[in-house]
Amino acid sequence: MSFRPRGDGRMNGSGGSGHGRDSSEDRNGVGGSSSSNNHHSSTNGKADKRSGGGSGWFSSPRKQPAQMQHFNPSYKIIRPEMCFFCFDVLYCHLHELNPPDNPSFTNDHFPLFVTWKIGKEDRLRGCIGTFSEMQLHSGLREYSITSAMKDTRFSPMTREEFPHLKVAVSILCEFEDGEDYLDWEVGTHGIRIEFNTERGSKKTATYLPEVPTQQGWDKVQTIDSLLRKGGYKGHVTPDVRKNVRLVRYQSEKITASYQDYVHHCRARSAATNGQMSNGHH
Repeated sequence: MSFRPRGDGRMNGSGGSGHGRDSSEDRNGVGGSSSSNNHHSSTNGKADKRSGGGSGWFSSPRKQPAQMQHFNPSYKIIRPEMCFFCFDVLYCHLHELNPPDNPSFTNDHFPLFVTWKIGKEDRLRGCIGTFSEMQLHSGLREYSITSAMKDTRFSPMTREEFPHLKVAVSILCEFEDGEDYLDWEVGTHGIRIEFNTERGSKKTATYLPEVPTQQGWDKVQTIDSLLRKGGYKGHVTPDVRKNVRLVRYQSEKITASYQDYVHHCRARSAATNGQMSNGHH
């Protein structure tokens, strides 16, 4: 039996305290939260001055078509250009420019998360995503801004921070209902749990696949942390764990730094200039 969510499926891809969000990574790399509010980025219509240019929370999204592999034969969907597109979107938002044109990568529907980190220590700066399937173009546009500007654990991103950022895009796939709270593998699966608090209200929480490994947790430690993050304040007993409903999933994730983005912009600009030069001869 698949569990289905209420609301729009929006989640914070890092850790949180259950204030209306579901999380998978906190300020120390631990977890986040889901929000039913719709956030939309907007611009004031100024010219672009850049250089170079649902399904349920607990249901399994439809099967994804295989995509051409350009850099890693184990990944079928994700591409580095998705990270560069997130940088483009955030740059335009911060500088009040027209949003970038639609990218060339696939626009199929997938659940996704966008994570921003900053500095040499890779401190979490924002992480929000959705378990509802979205077209990648509009989904990355929305969550590039939402994770940078609307993550309530942090102040909105500033222009001064932009050159110090890294962005990670996670595409979620392979959703499966777990038999119990232990029916998943550390280092392979992300997990989404639904549980009842000590007062009987239903809560949800998630950790992306990389979180337990980064924290050095086993399965029980991960579940206990996820319960706390989701708002469970009572004593976590074996019976509490047994009553958890779990969905496991996997993800394709890629990260790009600001330096990677600058290199991409220069290559893009050179290609554009080369095409213009060839057009004059």
